[in-house]
Amino acid sequence: MEPVSSLQAICYKRGSLQLLDQRKLPLETIYLDIQDAADGWSAIRDMVVRGAPAIAIAAALSLAVEVFNLEAFNGTSDDAASFLNKKLEYLVSSRPTAVNLSDAATKLKEVISKAAATVSEAQSIFQAYIEAAEIMLKDDVSSNKAIGSHGASFLQHQLKNSKRLSILTHCNTGSLATAGYGTALGVIRAVHTEGLLERAYCTETRPFNQGSRLTAFELVHDNIPATLIADSAAAALMKDGRVDAVIVGADRVAANGDTANKIGTYSLALSPKELTHSHGGLGEPIAASGISVWNPAFDVTPANLIAGIVTEKGVITKMRSEAFDIKDFVQKLDQ
Repeated sequence: MEPVSSLQAICYKRGSLQLLDQRKLPLETIYLDIQDAADGWSAIRDMVVRGAPAIAIAAALSLAVEVFNLEAFNGTSDDAASFLNKKLEYLVSSRPTAVNLSDAATKLKEVISKAAATVSEAQSIFQAYIEAAEIMLKDDVSSNKAIGSHGASFLQHQLKNSKRLSILTHCNTGSLATAGYGTALGVIRAVHTEGLLERAYCTETRPFNQGSRLTAFELVHDNIPATLIADSAAAALMKDGRVDAVIVGADRVAANGDTANKIGTYSLALSPKELTHSHGGLGEPIAASGISVWNPAFDVTPANLIAGIVTEKGVITKMRSEAFDIKDFVQKLDQ
């Protein structure tokens, strides 16, 4: 399937799902047909699709496609609910550490349970599931655009003296990692749309090179002025005064504002105070055989090094005590 004008890792219409094979990027743009939960499981496990939000959406939609195309289901509404719940548990096993995936499965199970309590036909259970999965797809894009808008406004407020901003990002947090638009990269997109972006800088993000393979691919695709840098060059770039802000994703945010993210994020947070010809970290080895390797996937950035936490509901900023009060932010949303 040919990609549309707006870059999409997930191409869905009811009964049909294609996933962009991110293992092939940036050299090839290939979409794989996903026909059922088994295909979805393999795509997640084999890293055809990656990025926490995208994994959750791809899993949910793979099952939606399967049940939409079922030729016959000889069972009750309870049988249909059991069928879906078992499939969701199976999909979660593709990436047990992916919180977005398990959260999505939990929410979808709640939908299934409510439907089973009110309808008597199996097809009605399947219909309720399909609609819930499609809502997740739509909501993720809306949330990403809200994050982009809030983040762009925050940066403009923080950097009042800068007419145009140069922003550094790490790993991939764009359309390829989500249902569309992106989170941290979505903020860069929003700044660019408003005509305020001087340049985006992306790190290569070793060892899998999500920056050089994926983020650079997105930036070029969207004609956003951008420069790829080696991971080890970030501190020098900032010392040279070329970076106004660093914006990255967060896989986890603790109650005190500490964040866990792709390894190398902590180094970027400290820094304000060699490109490879390997096949994207997924192909030919580039190190000597027999060498020991220390390769953590994540690091933790302390809250005191973070200026703000951008969410789809707004930006969490620090109080006068220079600490985040995330609990208060959440409570105000519930009022």
